[in-house]
Amino acid sequence: MPIFLHDTMSRELRPLLLKPSRDVFGMYCCGPTVYGPAHIGNFRTFILQDVLRRTLEVGGMQVKHVRNITDVDDKTIRGSQAAGQTLATFTASWTKKFHEDCQALGLLAPHVEPSAVAHIPQQIAMIEALVKRGHAYVAKDGSVYFKVCSCADYGKLSHLDRSKLATQTTNSAGEANDADEYDRESAADFALWKSWKPEDGENRWASPWGDGRPGWHIECSAMSLQHLGATFDLHGGGVDLCFPHHENEIAQTECSTGVKGFAAHWFHSAHLLVDGDKMSKSKGNLYTLEQLTSKGFTPMEVRYALISGHYRTPLNFTLHGVENARSALTKLERWTERLLATAGFSQAEFAAPLVHETQTAWGRFAPAWETLQSDLNIPGCLGQIFTVVGEKDSLTPEQARQDVVGLAKLLHALGLQLFTAKATTSIPPEVAELAAQRWAAKQTKNFAQADQLRQALTQAGWTMLDRKDGYDLKPN
Repeated sequence: MPIFLHDTMSRELRPLLLKPSRDVFGMYCCGPTVYGPAHIGNFRTFILQDVLRRTLEVGGMQVKHVRNITDVDDKTIRGSQAAGQTLATFTASWTKKFHEDCQALGLLAPHVEPSAVAHIPQQIAMIEALVKRGHAYVAKDGSVYFKVCSCADYGKLSHLDRSKLATQTTNSAGEANDADEYDRESAADFALWKSWKPEDGENRWASPWGDGRPGWHIECSAMSLQHLGATFDLHGGGVDLCFPHHENEIAQTECSTGVKGFAAHWFHSAHLLVDGDKMSKSKGNLYTLEQLTSKGFTPMEVRYALISGHYRTPLNFTLHGVENARSALTKLERWTERLLATAGFSQAEFAAPLVHETQTAWGRFAPAWETLQSDLNIPGCLGQIFTVVGEKDSLTPEQARQDVVGLAKLLHALGLQLFTAKATTSIPPEVAELAAQRWAAKQTKNFAQADQLRQALTQAGWTMLDRKDGYDLKPN
């Protein structure tokens, strides 16, 4: 059964299928602009893309995940100048911080992570093709602009009304409109190549039009073309990138190559709110991972909180929500410990790739997997998981093993790692079996047998602590 996902361009729920001509599912995701620490709004998008990739892979798809690093644009140049560092030194330090946060949050590394600076020759080649085809023009100062009116279907991704699309080649001050980012209301012939200005400092590269640097939008077009080809399977990013960035990517790539169908599927995630308000430094609600861990939260708790809402619905992030994530993970860990004990698995075996990659069983978690396959419904999937957790049951070891495999695959797809907050003692299989038998005896009200099994556990050096929804095992 394929995974169905909402497509921004068609506005339909469509299956993610591998074309017969391809061996792998090509997935391009706009990565960070490395001028400071990524905040949780950035990471919500990256984590949702990570869950999509993991879900495709658990479903049997081979994925090629490309996520770029934007290391030259207005923000990075301003930041490096303010820090008194070269652009390379400045962006390298923030790239390193980004990678550390990604690892802590359990994101899989992309298969390819291209740098914008490293692909300037490819960007120049694409701009040359656009000029040659009549889709771009050179200004008097040596800057090069994309001619929006030359692209008949410009606006097809964001469903813009072209008759209401303003074209402004200059801003209100009479200067060239060459900003890397601009508002929807001021859409314009946008900059592909920006001629050098004194404020750019030493950040300049030679081109057929004179020294300068690329505009922001051309970078992703050149990098996706280099690593995935003129067309590929899925493009992802936050909803704020839909226009103008992704709209411009489509126009640049299709007009330079002459090939339609830049990306077969468009995956956009909704905005993140904090305490019901838009994030901003001035409001003091722009959290980084480091700030949240300093408050005592673990990266897995933050990840859980960030995936707890549907990707197409704005998520209201609160510290109370992270506390709820902690409670949910704790409950899941306790239940999983008992399940592993009944199945005869250790925690190490549960986390091992062997469990979720070589087994086909889903046990009672089949509905959770089906829910995840339907428009990446993560909150629905989590709800199905906790429905199983809340069931009263007495499983055979074989039934428990099927549940273990199903749960391991689901948690791998979600990128949720259990037992990371603290080290736990491995429970011997024979002790786990005694505990499972005692719990079953108690459920059937065979209290005499339950007492005998409790004594056996005590003699084995273990204490069984009963709760309403299960039990815990602790060494004496």
